[in-house]
Amino acid sequence: MSSRKMLKLHEVLEEIDMSRAAFYRMRARGQAPRFIKLPNGQLRCRRADLDAWWQQHEQKPVA
Repeated sequence: MSSRKMLKLHEVLEEIDMSRAAFYRMRARGQAPRFIKLPNGQLRCRRADLDAWWQQHEQKPVA
């Protein structure tokens, strides 16, 4: 999968299993994956940005 792929909001919401409302609350707190707002107002997320967000939020194994 290309790291340059741009995901639509609904694709990201499906992958992270989150409602749109919960996502926008998380985004307002600065905790959501990084998105780019297109000139037409739509949001896109780079695959690489979503993958980086996943890595930041992985749980560390308890020793």
